Amino acid sequence: MRSEAETIDEDTCCASCGVAEGDDIKLKKCTACHLVKYCGVKCQKEHRPQHKRECKKRAAELHDEILFNQPESSHHGDCPICCLPLSLDEQKSGMMTCCSKQICKGCCYANAMREIRESLEQKCPFCRHPLQSKDEDFGQNLMRRAEANDPVAMREIGKRRRNEGDYGKAIEKSEGAH
Repeated sequence: MRSEAETIDEDTCCASCGVAEGDDIKLKKCTACHLVKYCGVKCQKEHRPQHKRECKKRAAELHDEILFNQPESSHHGDCPICCLPLSLDEQKSGMMTCCSKQICKGCCYANAMREIRESLEQKCPFCRHPLQSKDEDFGQNLMRRAEANDPVAMREIGKRRRNEGDYGKAIEKSEGAH
């Protein structure tokens, strides 16, 4: 077991030659693992055979940590395409009336760019149903889904009515969603 003095010494000294960090010498961390410091490229190359196994292990740990670090989860659920948690900001996701799925704006944007690049018809990124061009069609499709007892569509209609100021019908629709 290392003493505290040895740990402090390793953090402020070159791992290869042992030169201490000072005003004129600036040590640089190993770019892969960030565990050890070197005074130069020469020392890093000399120390590499001894450090290689530990470095690869720590680099893999750092990679996994970054890869599996998820944004803060919300009650909105996850985007069904990229599986990232939907943002608390409702402007960063949209509901598709064709399938009642909340899709993040990133997936919607990526789908739109793909459709433009390949000159395709605009479709829902989740179910591939053609998108409605008019707001009336959007409302009709939402009502059709609500009549089929889709709780997400009912909640969306309740939210729209609340935003319009019709609180009685908003509560009526949102209660039907439970």
